[in-house]
Amino acid sequence: MLKTIMIGRYLSIQGQFIRTTPNGLMVVRIGDETYAGRPVKKTAA
Repeated sequence: MLKTIMIGRYLSIQGQFIRTTPNGLMVVRIGDETYAGRPVKKTAA
């Protein structure tokens, strides 16, 4: 499942969902790298 996270104020990353950390961050994988950031909220179009 693909998820999008925000790293900092202006950088978003989309990758394969790995897990959610105890402090609410989401971890995604892109290739061999893993990134943790705040999940992007869905908005109605």
